[in-house]
Amino acid sequence: MPLQRRIPKFGFNNKNKVYNKPINLDVLQDLASQYNLEVITFDSLVEHGLVGKKDVVKVLGRGELTAKVSVSAHSFSASAVEAIEKVGGTVNKI
Repeated sequence: MPLQRRIPKFGFNNKNKVYNKPINLDVLQDLASQYNLEVITFDSLVEHGLVGKKDVVKVLGRGELTAKVSVSAHSFSASAVEAIEKVGGTVNKI
């Protein structure tokens, strides 16, 4: 058997990499309309089961947002910031 098949595979695992939990605008719209929220914080996302306590949340711009909400998250995409501010909402980075 060749040497490359006899030796086990191993590689590099970056322990410092941060994996973001993506939340899209359509999910925020559903959350705001279903629970009548005007302020969506990280704690409210955890409370409703969308993310875990140790997750890092990034808001992405897929979908449409019609409710005027204030959103707090770890990071935002440029299209999400534009869409939230377009309807009169505010963006707060944690």
